Amino acid sequence: MSKPVNERTVKKGRSALNIRLLNFTRHASIHLILILVAVIVITPLVWLFSASLKSPPQQITWPPELIPDPFYPKNYVDLFKVANMGLYFLNSLKLAILNVIGNCLSSSLAGFAFARLRFRGKNVIFAILLGTMMIPYATTIIPTFVIFRELGWINTHYPLFVGSFFGGAFSIFLFRQTFLSIPQELMDAAEMDGASFFFMYWKVFIPLGLPILTTVALLTFLGSWNDFLGPLIFLNSADKMTIPMGLAYMRGRAGTGIERYGVVMAGSLLALLPTLTLYIIGQKYFIQGLTRTGLKG
Repeated sequence: MSKPVNERTVKKGRSALNIRLLNFTRHASIHLILILVAVIVITPLVWLFSASLKSPPQQITWPPELIPDPFYPKNYVDLFKVANMGLYFLNSLKLAILNVIGNCLSSSLAGFAFARLRFRGKNVIFAILLGTMMIPYATTIIPTFVIFRELGWINTHYPLFVGSFFGGAFSIFLFRQTFLSIPQELMDAAEMDGASFFFMYWKVFIPLGLPILTTVALLTFLGSWNDFLGPLIFLNSADKMTIPMGLAYMRGRAGTGIERYGVVMAGSLLALLPTLTLYIIGQKYFIQGLTRTGLKG
């Protein structure tokens, strides 16, 4: 009678071992894929940092060297000689902050109205709003330019941030989806206490919607900071340029051939640091905000 018991024990042990091996293989494969993707993503950043510290002859060395030898920090000195990068940085920062404030405030108010207020034609208006997301930006450039020209705003920063104070369709959608996921009981309790709609928006929905607020702020900051087409169309003066436009302008002044490569890489690295820092700081809320938008339709 002991033999069958031993056979069953052996089979169970083999089965458990196979399961552990299968789990180990699956987890190892997932981690290997993630490591490979991380290397692919990080490699351009590492190369950007390396190229910004290479002298012109090192830029064309073959095979290419990852670690500069010697280090050539003069690229960062030349960066501020050939272009006013400090001013470009301040212009981009100002526009990014204004866009973040305008978009977060107006879009959250609109999202709250679509999620919690009752008014005639709400669903139709929201559908039309979402439909505007399918209109290519290129089709609106000419009429937008004509409007701002009639207002006398060409070669000013107004065209680059005023529109954000009227909300964005995608941001409004994110806020609406998040506010719909907040229990109605909280709003009912606030109404019983005599709270106004604006009080409920500011004291209840905004604190609970902090993840999506951070997400919208990050996306808006990135969109404004990296915008090249807008400044190219509406700005003419060098003192009003932003970082992307300033880098393009700098390429024409940094020299020819390999002489400008390291300077452009230094400028690109400095332009990348603010957005990378903000994403690292707000990564937790960014992921939470994206995952919460689909909880309730």
